[in-house]
Amino acid sequence: MKLRASALLTALLAGSLALTACGGGRGATETETTSSGASQSASQDAGGSEGFAADATIGVALPWLGTQNWMEAQTLFEQQLTEAGFKPLIQAADNKVPQQQQQIEAMIEQGAKVIVVGPIDGTQLGSVLGSAKDAGVTVIGYDRLIQNTDAVSGIVQFGSIRTGELQGQALLDGLAAEKGEPPYNIELFGGGPADPNAPDFFKGAMNVLQPKIDDGTLVVKSGQMDFTQAATQDWDNARAQARMDTLMSNYSGDEIDGVLSPNDGIARAIITSVKQAGQASVPVLTGLDAENESIVWIAKGDQYSTVGKPTELLVGKTVEIIKSLQAGQGMPEPDATANNGTIDVGLYQLDPVVITKANAKEVLANDAARLKLFEDNLS
Repeated sequence: MKLRASALLTALLAGSLALTACGGGRGATETETTSSGASQSASQDAGGSEGFAADATIGVALPWLGTQNWMEAQTLFEQQLTEAGFKPLIQAADNKVPQQQQQIEAMIEQGAKVIVVGPIDGTQLGSVLGSAKDAGVTVIGYDRLIQNTDAVSGIVQFGSIRTGELQGQALLDGLAAEKGEPPYNIELFGGGPADPNAPDFFKGAMNVLQPKIDDGTLVVKSGQMDFTQAATQDWDNARAQARMDTLMSNYSGDEIDGVLSPNDGIARAIITSVKQAGQASVPVLTGLDAENESIVWIAKGDQYSTVGKPTELLVGKTVEIIKSLQAGQGMPEPDATANNGTIDVGLYQLDPVVITKANAKEVLANDAARLKLFEDNLS
């Protein structure tokens, strides 16, 4: 994948306000990306060429509101779309695919000119999004790839492979800083299999970790190193904790030094399991989303790191694209493309950032609420 640097995105990142993302998943499958310098894909020609009313209805279909990042997305879309003069129609589907399909159908019926979709399962929306395209609606994927359809015009996301690479490197850095000399005992967790980001997070992390497993620096005592073995159905914290409870049976006479966790909720579940098992020290834990509770745990030294994916910026970039469509300027030039099984879809990508106890004050400097949480709990 060849990505072109974007001065705009760099500037936006420097001013980020909300360091969280739609993790629990949140980016497009990047295994078959191509340069955006190539000929424009079918998705880039869809919608927006004639513009639409400045006060048009804009639909936003979110997967659920069960984590902080999706709640923030709901609030920020409401605020930013309203400030831009649009009429926001925002619904969340409680992680139920049929409910999300019905909500998108209702948005089409209510005359939405653009529908922003954070899919529950990116493979199961082809029919309803085909109806949206037939009705002249532009579909923008939010945070997650929408697969096997030509009805999506672009994906706004943080790079998912890159996110995983940051998580893998953070795990290595934390082990070196906190656990003495190798070898290190570790275990691996992945996100929900239905989320197209989750395999890419895992792939990115393993790009970093596999060489260290191969040379003996890292030891996965359970032997569970494939995504299918490490995945956590529905990103469910309780399921992650139950799996960790089982894995801890491998450590009755030894300590686990680190765990690759795909997001913050699972990281906290893993820490709870390890503590309940009676281990004297917590393992080095990665995370994702910069959730408030994990910022507190990082300040206290219980969680080593998280990856911040600012929802403020992700929503802002999406609204920027909607403004371009409204003005009749079409979809902006993407940063890259990814094949979704049917077409090459344009990717509008932002860069995530690792947050640890060592750099939290710097990274959170423009996020007053999270910075206060960190400073109030620093130990």
